[in-house]
Amino acid sequence: MSPQGHNGFLIAAPQSGSGKTTLTLGLLRALRNEGVGLQPAKAGPDFIDPAFHERASGETCYNLDPWAMRPELIAGLVLPQATERLLVVEGMMGLFDGAASGRGSAADLAEILSLPIVLVVDCAKQSHSIAALVSGFVNFRPSLRFGGVVLNNVGSDRHEAMMREALASLSVEILGVVYRHKDLILPERHLGLVQASEHDELDSFLERAASVVRESIDLAAIRALARGASKRSGAPVRAINPLGQRIAVATDDAFRFSYPHLLKGWREQGAEILPFSPLTDETPDEACDAVYLPGGYPELHPGSLAANSRFLRTLRNAADASKTIYGECGGYMVLGEGLIDANGKRHKMANLLPLVTSFEKRKLSLGYRNVTTLSDTPFGRAGSPFSAHEFHYSTVVDEHAGTVDPLFSAVDARGADLGVFGMRNQTVMGSYMHLIDRRD
Repeated sequence: MSPQGHNGFLIAAPQSGSGKTTLTLGLLRALRNEGVGLQPAKAGPDFIDPAFHERASGETCYNLDPWAMRPELIAGLVLPQATERLLVVEGMMGLFDGAASGRGSAADLAEILSLPIVLVVDCAKQSHSIAALVSGFVNFRPSLRFGGVVLNNVGSDRHEAMMREALASLSVEILGVVYRHKDLILPERHLGLVQASEHDELDSFLERAASVVRESIDLAAIRALARGASKRSGAPVRAINPLGQRIAVATDDAFRFSYPHLLKGWREQGAEILPFSPLTDETPDEACDAVYLPGGYPELHPGSLAANSRFLRTLRNAADASKTIYGECGGYMVLGEGLIDANGKRHKMANLLPLVTSFEKRKLSLGYRNVTTLSDTPFGRAGSPFSAHEFHYSTVVDEHAGTVDPLFSAVDARGADLGVFGMRNQTVMGSYMHLIDRRD
């Protein structure tokens, strides 16, 4: 790598809801408008925020997950680009919040990549207490480098003056002061924000956020602290073996949750990615040897999917031809016999795995998992270990698991045994798990 190092910083906050996503989007669009080359990234297993990052920056946003990914994979995904581009990483939750085990926080990611931290602090309902809060975060882990703070949700000139007075005794630079803006709020849904593709006025929102950032934050100071941030080298690293050589990948608002690093890795290993849209009744390319149905929101489109007979028929034909078919989370639901929507209506699905899932009976399943394959798969031989993440509200209400084989055994982030997960019916496989990286 170039000896001058890599350019970047990580945007973090004391807790969720502090405004870091909106400010990250505003920063990305403002820097893009100034002609700055960008490499956006999002900490953790989030699928929603990266799509917003991509719209704001015009560049692919990678998930960087310090719990689920090997450090060399993290570095290999973004550092090669960060010699010429500015790496902008948004943290998740609070700065030191990670998995149930405590590992995998945004702070861990900043340490892996040697990035300075920009701390976004929600100043509502406090004044001089902010000094104790900022001091605690700055001094909690001395190995971290804090570039400065952005004071968010400030109510008035007087409120700002009190904040500045309180922080005067700390050796922390105030990089910006953002006043309350009620129009800078993104709509949310049960798994997080509404998808970027569904936000009708997203670009106008991004331009408003960029305008607020330009007026409120010292962009030159942020770019200066980011220069030469990391001296660590990075080279491409493979995450998970591809499903085949020609992989048809479902890609639309029902199947949006595929990790960019997986598709990138598959391409680098020689696989061809062939996108198609089940929602428009498109079918997998006839020349494909594998079909990937990633997660998403099929529970919001069950009637359309059930009515798209060409898609479902072609999927069954692919199974009859012994092509590999793999579904994750939402894709797993579509491979089942039926999907029950929020109103209790059952919709026919592909009937390739013996299960029925329901969004009427909701139950949150959330957390990191270490999974192990129970048989040979395209991902590796039986006994191959992977890191994964589970996040869904739907439940399995009917299954005939005894008629097919389980796909994985699993433990949670603390190592507690969770039993077996998913199903395998010859070349058709699926589970609620989103695979992230292999385990050495």
